[in-house]
Amino acid sequence: MLLPNCESYKIKMIEPIYQSTKEQRLQWLRDAKYNLFNLRSEQVFIDLLTDSGTGAMSDRQWAELMSGDESYAGSRSYYKLKDTIKDIFGFEYFLPTHQGRAAENVLFSCLVKAGDKVPGNAHFDTTKGHIEFRKATAIDCTIDEASDSTSVHPFKGNIDLIKLEQVLKSDSPENIPFIMLTITCNTFGGQPVSIENIRGVHKLSRKYGIPLFFDSARFAENAWFIHEREEEFRGKSIPEIVKEMYRYADGMTMSSKKDGIVNIGGFIGLRDEKLYKLASTFNIMFEGFNTYGGMAGRDMAALAQGLKEVIDKDYLDTRIRQVHYLGSLLTDEGIPVQQPIGGHAVFIDALKFLPHIKREEFVAQTLALEIYLEAGIRGVEIGALMADRDPVSRENRFPQMEMVRLAIPRRVYTNSHMDYIAAAIKNVYKRRESIRSGYRILNEAPILRHFTIELEKIPVIK
Repeated sequence: MLLPNCESYKIKMIEPIYQSTKEQRLQWLRDAKYNLFNLRSEQVFIDLLTDSGTGAMSDRQWAELMSGDESYAGSRSYYKLKDTIKDIFGFEYFLPTHQGRAAENVLFSCLVKAGDKVPGNAHFDTTKGHIEFRKATAIDCTIDEASDSTSVHPFKGNIDLIKLEQVLKSDSPENIPFIMLTITCNTFGGQPVSIENIRGVHKLSRKYGIPLFFDSARFAENAWFIHEREEEFRGKSIPEIVKEMYRYADGMTMSSKKDGIVNIGGFIGLRDEKLYKLASTFNIMFEGFNTYGGMAGRDMAALAQGLKEVIDKDYLDTRIRQVHYLGSLLTDEGIPVQQPIGGHAVFIDALKFLPHIKREEFVAQTLALEIYLEAGIRGVEIGALMADRDPVSRENRFPQMEMVRLAIPRRVYTNSHMDYIAAAIKNVYKRRESIRSGYRILNEAPILRHFTIELEKIPVIK
């Protein structure tokens, strides 16, 4: 008999969670102005808002916390992390930051100016926000299959090389500071990028003299998919695949709160010493001295250990197969999700789930709120709210897909929790016709509005 997959770890500590009533949740949503970010953590039973900084560290990471060196300059924890980054990714230079968006802020302060174009595969919210904050334009060059939730293309995070070359030909290299490749592609469902595609993007970057950077938050999950789906790499180890991926990158940003398996931290990896020195100035201004850069020594030490653990195939098998287990529970019930299931989350296709809700009533947000109301499960909208307004026209942008992301924290929940999540969403799906209206905006920030937006329920007209 074939043995089933099970967790590659055992549990040493537990944290109680509170199962609330529907009446309580309804009141909490009203108080939160129908923004799930405004809920208190104790008001959430299962929290799938994000996999960023929400994972459980290992015993070895906790041991590293105790050995952290908190020296302002020259911390041995810094050098431990520096050596780990060089060994795994091959970058000679690196700058620690307090999280991924801080790495973007430092790097983009060096490279992005007003009027620039930054092509990539569907930049995620903070990446696009940092680009547009500098009055530049983020251009999505993802393959068309990514926008079809029924397509089973194995690498839906890939860049369309024809689209990319059209962008690169449209302007001078001085106005295209870099190409940003996000691995895995979060916006379209945690979908991977193949090494074949990475090589193609690298070839174009060299043809036009434009640097290639990786947004690396989920690099190890991307490597796992390459191992499973790209024939050339079936017999390669995860560390070998990671080294091959990063051979083609001029630099990287990293939110270590994902595949670093830590609760805080980020960094920039670079090959070019000149750019490193320029970025160092901004890092000191915005983050801290270059040998801590917004991170405590203990956190750098824990991150160094986490980066080693995340490229272990047994860990990755457990992590990604749990996500796929939830995805299979939903698809077995006919619930529309982005196919194939990604590496860190299940993405529900809200347009197919609630086709009768108008786009201007924020379909994915409506569904996310109903899932919370049903069972205390907090997901997040990946749709029109997150897409923000057009920076010029100030009109709402409606992306091709409206999705609810159920992001699974690393090493936190069991498959019993996945069963509970699936049952709750099945209940919402059964009563979907009774969901008659969505929401409208009361107050919003001028950029990255989804974090703090205030909404109100649109009354149903009988």
